[in-house]
Amino acid sequence: MTRMADFDQPHALAATWRRLLLLALVLIPATIASQFMREVLPYGGRTGLELAIIIVFGVLFGWISIGLWTSAIGFLVLLIGRDRYNLVRATGDMQPIDPTARTAILLPVFAEDMGRVGAGLRATFESLAATGQLDRFDFFLLSDTQDPGRWVDEEVAWATLCRDMGAQGRLFYRRRHVNLKRKSGNVADFVRRWGAHYRYMVVFDADSVMSGEALVKLVNMMEGSPRVGLIQTVPQPMGQHTLFARMLQFTGHAYGPIFAAGLHFLQLGDGPFWGHNAIIRVEAFRQNCGLPRLPGRPPLGGDILSHDFVESALLRGGGWTIWLAHDLPGSYEELPPTLLDAMKRDRRWCQGNLQHLRLLFAEGLFPAHRALFINGIMSYVSALLWLVFLLLSSGHAVWQALQPPDYFPTGPALFPQWPVWQPRWALLLIVATAVILFAPKLLAVLLIVVQRRARLFGGVLRLLASAVAETLMSALLAPVQAVFHAKFVLFTLLGQQVGWGAQSRGDASTGWGEALRYHGTATLFAAVWGLTVFWLNPGFFWWLLPVIVALLLAIPLSVWSSRSSVGRRARAAGLFLTPPETAPEPVLQAFERHLAAAEQAPPPRLRGFAAALEEPVVNALHVAMQGLARGVRVSQAIRAHRQALADKVLQNGPAALGGREQKLLLRQPRLLLELHRQWWAQGARPAERRHG
Repeated sequence: MTRMADFDQPHALAATWRRLLLLALVLIPATIASQFMREVLPYGGRTGLELAIIIVFGVLFGWISIGLWTSAIGFLVLLIGRDRYNLVRATGDMQPIDPTARTAILLPVFAEDMGRVGAGLRATFESLAATGQLDRFDFFLLSDTQDPGRWVDEEVAWATLCRDMGAQGRLFYRRRHVNLKRKSGNVADFVRRWGAHYRYMVVFDADSVMSGEALVKLVNMMEGSPRVGLIQTVPQPMGQHTLFARMLQFTGHAYGPIFAAGLHFLQLGDGPFWGHNAIIRVEAFRQNCGLPRLPGRPPLGGDILSHDFVESALLRGGGWTIWLAHDLPGSYEELPPTLLDAMKRDRRWCQGNLQHLRLLFAEGLFPAHRALFINGIMSYVSALLWLVFLLLSSGHAVWQALQPPDYFPTGPALFPQWPVWQPRWALLLIVATAVILFAPKLLAVLLIVVQRRARLFGGVLRLLASAVAETLMSALLAPVQAVFHAKFVLFTLLGQQVGWGAQSRGDASTGWGEALRYHGTATLFAAVWGLTVFWLNPGFFWWLLPVIVALLLAIPLSVWSSRSSVGRRARAAGLFLTPPETAPEPVLQAFERHLAAAEQAPPPRLRGFAAALEEPVVNALHVAMQGLARGVRVSQAIRAHRQALADKVLQNGPAALGGREQKLLLRQPRLLLELHRQWWAQGARPAERRHG
């Protein structure tokens, strides 16, 4: 029987033995595989090119085997059903929350579709109300939006949500004027301003949805373990319809549980933070998680982008344990709808993870979190290594075809060294690599069948068909994604930084022109690469063919997989079905209902700056939220400039102003209120002059 107090201990001994086991399981096979590769090569690794191939292969073999052993351990944990350090089971059923243990639910937003955000917030709010413990929670919409039109729309959406849900005094909205440190700065701003009023905070993404029961249980777990600083849930994907997103959703539900269970087994109290769908002890966060600004210029210097890993490392360094609640249901998120949207997100993540190179040897960090940094770095660098390995192998094959055999590659010797090619050993290496890549999927499907959960995926036959289809699609997409990741690593190391834009949510699609722009270079490179190898060494070409074919098909595959119509046909055929579709929780049913209502609602007559100018209710709302207190004294020139903008609006309508000019007037509540009065005093005018 696990005691709650067990989770306040560092678990050093158990964690050490488990990680040593993983290290042995990774290093020993990687060493053996590298030896096989040495024997496969004609000169047995005695040339510089062959030695480079062996080293890169050994690193990659070890890297992919981490996923195998993590999943295998998770499979055994879930199959046996015993886990001494299971925080969810140790907590038991929901318990009433101490009235003093108040929790803030934070929803950072940046130029989001407020219909989608509102649907998720409503569903979560209603589910929490159904538990009878809503009064222990408050909600905060924390905006970093800079577009003036979306700013006003957010205020209207907030007021509408407060009215419709009766959430006055429980749902708050704040917009920052300066986006310092992006999302991490937004959360830190909340902690400084309001953190003293709350014991815990649950950080969401704009697409997060959580059940009330999950939220209450998270608080119960924190209350029972005073030295736990953070509990990360495993958000389950839901709500998307494109073929690409449906494939990812199936992957998350089918394969994700064994991998998450394996991570928990290995990490124990040194768990990760993924930036959202997690509960955090506010005071611990305030004391330990002030993020430094890295010296030097971006992309490797400046503000830390992948702040979540760093914050978890700082919490752990401050003496707080961090746990992964891998089996807590009721936590959901949306995934990127298309391959290109996923790659745009990965571009930001790649730069953030490579910044962790600067923190690997920072003082005060636990070894487990340094390992998490390395894991995050390798998730992108491995793609570059993979590409290097293929290019080295191709170069070796071409060199073999163009150069006569060198019987003395290491200098003068008594006997020649005969180049020997071992095709059977090469085939054995390919089989071993395939087993490492596909065994986790087989274990996951087996566990679903054994635990009689196949009905949640449409039945055994549909589960197997979905797994086969996902494997084939993943095999085609993997080389395309690897090329993107390799480019991201190179661009970052060469000093190219990424911007910060709004994420794509909901259904989307990729056009042929967009696909050609992003995939065209790789497709052309693959064609030249394949033809060159086929011309000079046809035997090696067939080993390379799967990669070449995948890159040649990148453009049509990217377009086809982005179509929601294709995804819906796949669903009708029973492919990629997931539990949120076959047995949705009430919170997801509520989310879909609210989202459908938002999509079907007639659009407002006016939006954004035009609404704040003309609509009395919107104008009053915006002015009230800005406040009419005495402003800062400014020069006559600044006042004259602002008045000139107001006169321009009165003369030509709101469309006459650019975004920066609109934002400037929106930040002057007294002037905006007077402008509103003058606008109505002028009477009606043609619509084309009024709104552009």
